[in-house]
Amino acid sequence: MSSTIQYCFERYEKKYFLTPLQQTFLLEKMQPFIKADDYGKYSLGNIYYDTSDWRLIRASLENTGYKEKLRVRSYGVPEENGRVFVELKKKYAGVVYKRRITTDLSQVEPFLCGQMKDHCFGQIGREIEWFQHIYHTYPRVFIGYDRIAFAGIDDPMLRITFDTHMRWRNTDLDLSRGDDGNQLISSDAVLMEIKLPGVCPLWLSRLLSEIQAFPISFSKYGICYREHILENKRTEIEKTLKKEAHRCA
Repeated sequence: MSSTIQYCFERYEKKYFLTPLQQTFLLEKMQPFIKADDYGKYSLGNIYYDTSDWRLIRASLENTGYKEKLRVRSYGVPEENGRVFVELKKKYAGVVYKRRITTDLSQVEPFLCGQMKDHCFGQIGREIEWFQHIYHTYPRVFIGYDRIAFAGIDDPMLRITFDTHMRWRNTDLDLSRGDDGNQLISSDAVLMEIKLPGVCPLWLSRLLSEIQAFPISFSKYGICYREHILENKRTEIEKTLKKEAHRCA
């Protein structure tokens, strides 16, 4: 991991679903313009926090103008005292704002439960504490995936990432418990994210046009909630209703 850690982000993020062939084409054509970033190829683990009634993700799916999420992220599977990121991510008017702190994995729960008031996490830490004071969130879902990341050669603020093998689970919600899980979406899907502070470079726009790739609205946490969490709830309700109908027949 790079020794230079960025704690605040303000940027546009565009997402695209690609086929493996489209990804291969782009990686070849983009070589003169990009280089592997400080992380290169790695796996990401994320624990998403939410309320008991899933208030944050429901609001995010219902409101396209403003969204907010709290998650704990690790690069690879951390040890108990390994370093992780606690991130507060918001999106407003198409701009993504991300603010985060680093801490040991063992300190995450005490911090988010308000048991470390005397520990100094700075202004960002106070913002996360206030967020928790309002929402009282707790771990709800793990989402992991494999990522290849690149940065622009002429514009280091440009980042392009490719995510594959997206997976989820709602048990063992501890980043140290491994990064395995159930399949989130199609196993051959490639999610490309373009992250930039301003307009898209002309060379990149031309490549996207050439392969007919168009931006989409997509959230890993959102699809997990809508396609898996809610679907499981519906299945459980249907089973309960069938049992009740049979018992009363």
